[in-house]
Amino acid sequence: MVEEKQSNEPDVKYTPPESGDDFNMVEDVIYRRRSVRYFKKDQVPEYLIRRVLEAGRFAPSAGNGQTWKFIVVRDHEMIDEMSEEVIKTCKRVKKFADYIEPGGENKEWRAKLLMRRMPNMFHPIPFGAMKFIAEGKLGIWHEAPTVVLLLADMRCPGEPPIDIGITGQNMVLTAHSLGLGTCWVSFCKPLGMVPKWRKVLGIKYPYKLYTSIAIGYPKGSPDGYVKRETQAIDWFTEDGTFKLVY
Repeated sequence: MVEEKQSNEPDVKYTPPESGDDFNMVEDVIYRRRSVRYFKKDQVPEYLIRRVLEAGRFAPSAGNGQTWKFIVVRDHEMIDEMSEEVIKTCKRVKKFADYIEPGGENKEWRAKLLMRRMPNMFHPIPFGAMKFIAEGKLGIWHEAPTVVLLLADMRCPGEPPIDIGITGQNMVLTAHSLGLGTCWVSFCKPLGMVPKWRKVLGIKYPYKLYTSIAIGYPKGSPDGYVKRETQAIDWFTEDGTFKLVY
């Protein structure tokens, strides 16, 4: 862990780059990080996982509430059992409310009921992924040797899910800088609703399971810049003039 104490050393001065300069090391890690879905079987040393968690611990949070709680799972059989639980949930949901399959219009009303509780999960993109999981066409943690579950303390100020996103981003960027691969996996949420897994994982109030991160050594070389959409930015200049910036 990082030793928290007052340093007598002078503050580090950071010099802003000139226009047109190459990316610095932090920028390069951000732009090269990619979601990894193919991992080697080799386990990641514990000290590297601790470094990743430490980066998450130093993330900013609303009111310095330090919202997060981490659960690290490195037992291969346990990860498989958690995956099976998620697959069972996806199968049940697909059977009950598959509104995007041919002839699924008669299940749309069921989907709308579930959308009221989990609107984002029933967007066509995650719901399509849920169908693939149910059909065995998409893995959960992609056979990563380590899974980190991220929970939020719901008593904290502000928006705890945002804090979880910030700490997770610290973690995946740090993991990438250490030569590791990661993948965000929010399909873990059913584990926080099943009594068996709440007991096994020790999930109880005030904590709520929001997402997870698969961590391991990537197969191949997924490192590289990822295409992103360029969207217009509303920009108000120093004199109050409005313009669109691309």
